[in-house]
Amino acid sequence: MVSYCRTSCFVVVMVVLTISILVLPLVLPPLPPPPLVLLFVPLMILSLLVLLALRSSQMPNMDTTAAV
Repeated sequence: MVSYCRTSCFVVVMVVLTISILVLPLVLPPLPPPPLVLLFVPLMILSLLVLLALRSSQMPNMDTTAAV
């Protein structure tokens, strides 16, 4: 019974969010564009993530074949 209530509540919340995403842009006035500096924030985050992914790790090489 509790599982059914959680599932139905989740479905209702998702339907309300979907309808609001579809209707609100039609009702609200258009917003002005953000400042140019804020447009570079996602690019800086992406470049930081790429640098962290390509950076060599400082972990020592642990040879597991000698332990067996």
